[in-house]
Amino acid sequence: MEQKHPLPPFTLETAKQKIQIAEDAWNSQNPQKISLAYSIDSEWRNRNLFINGREEIVKFLTEKWQKESDYKLKKEYWSHSENRIAVRFEYEYRDKKGKWFRAYGNENWEFDADGLMVKRFASINDLEINETERYL
Repeated sequence: MEQKHPLPPFTLETAKQKIQIAEDAWNSQNPQKISLAYSIDSEWRNRNLFINGREEIVKFLTEKWQKESDYKLKKEYWSHSENRIAVRFEYEYRDKKGKWFRAYGNENWEFDADGLMVKRFASINDLEINETERYL
C-alpha cells in the first residue's frame, strides 16, 4: 500500500508540511519523483489542460521543464480542511527566447486516505518580468 505522509485529516501543521514537501518536489524538477505524490488515477486541471494519471503527469512535467528554464517555485498555505489543502503559489522561469516570467496562482488539492493527491486544480497567470525584477 502506497502512503505519502502526512496523512489526512490535516492539522495546520501537517497541511504546511504537505505544502513544503510539494514545493521541494516540484523544485527538484524530477517528473517521476513528483508523480509518486499523486494517485495512479489523479485528476488535474492545469490552466486549460486536463491531465489524468501518473503517466500523463510525467509527460506534462517533462514537457513543461523543456520549455521553462531556471524554474523556482514558492508555495504558501491558504487554507485546509480534513482532506483538502488550498495554496497560493508563484514561480519564476525563463522561456526558450530567454525572457523571464513570474507565474501566480492558486491550487486546490484533494487527498485520499493514504495521503496521495487525487485531485489538483490549478489556476495560473503569467507575467513577463525583467531579469532585475526576479526575487525567487
